[in-house]
Amino acid sequence: MPLQIKKSVKEMAEEAEKEIETLTVEQARPLLGQEGITIIDLRDPREIWRDGGIPDAINVTRGMLEFWIDPASPYHKEFFASGNKFVFFCAGGVRSALAAKTAQDMGLTPVCHIAGGFTAWKKSGAPVVTVEPRLPGQPRP
Repeated sequence: MPLQIKKSVKEMAEEAEKEIETLTVEQARPLLGQEGITIIDLRDPREIWRDGGIPDAINVTRGMLEFWIDPASPYHKEFFASGNKFVFFCAGGVRSALAAKTAQDMGLTPVCHIAGGFTAWKKSGAPVVTVEPRLPGQPRP
């Protein structure tokens, strides 16, 4: 018997989009390098190594997001307590919509995400950087 789910990922993303701020690439691009803006790349490191990334984006894998946001978590990252606006993106915009909704529900504001994700970013000709693989525990450049 096939799994019967109550709500599809597509439905969840559509619901999230109704409650979060969504930016087009054209709206997000001028935010690059602005003070008070933190760009969060939710993709798996292998995706970033393969496809490149947005300059100065911080990689927060989707599975650790809630733990890194929560100040009571032993995994909390101080940059989430900065008061900055957080711009999330993934490959196509679904994970980032879900992540932005979750972060907003947790109380992290302001947050938004980029419609179409990195695919739309790259297709538009916006700046992309090459990100080299690194070994676990190896410091970031």
